[in-house]
Amino acid sequence: MTIVYIGCAILLAYLLGSIPSAVWYGQRMYGIDVRQYGSGNAGATNTFRVLGKRAGIIVLLLDMLKGAAATSLARVLLQQDIIPADRLVEFQLLLGIVAVAGHIFPVFTKFDGGKGVATLSGMVLIIQPVVALLCALVFLIILISTKYVSLGSLLAALSFPLLLLLRPFRTGEPLLVAFGFAMFVLLVVTHQKNIRRLLSGDENRTYLFVKKD
Repeated sequence: MTIVYIGCAILLAYLLGSIPSAVWYGQRMYGIDVRQYGSGNAGATNTFRVLGKRAGIIVLLLDMLKGAAATSLARVLLQQDIIPADRLVEFQLLLGIVAVAGHIFPVFTKFDGGKGVATLSGMVLIIQPVVALLCALVFLIILISTKYVSLGSLLAALSFPLLLLLRPFRTGEPLLVAFGFAMFVLLVVTHQKNIRRLLSGDENRTYLFVKKD
């Protein structure tokens, strides 16, 4: 039965991650499929550009909630004595990664999803809240100073494992550090087009507080 419960948790984590927040919210509230506009990406950043700040923030929070909820399923398994306490982080990582995969390859939109940054953020917020908040600060600093969401996302992702190597944030969980670097590599792969545009100076800018001239 333990395997059945774990399998159900994995399936639920994938289905949570697969919820296409940007697509469904845009279609429901604006009659617009954000994948047909802007960068064509089904994520919070493109929603922000296409539908505005309010819609972008709502989709961002929903995508983060997906990652947080999926990751929290591990604690439910722990509370029900389905997994041992010393494997909690391992299952948090497993279920969170499955949710991120669901966001990138969602079954509800024929596996055409977003890049997984917000869902990943919700995941790490549950596992390492202090480090996650510091990474969010890195993201905001880069975004405000450069106006590049992609650059902020990549540097924030890289900050996660680097911060875990520092003494104040060491957890004794080398798996977390390995996960952090692996997720950074994944984001590099999913942001290849953005990286090419950054290098050529053609990347889209996002203005949080002022309108683009």
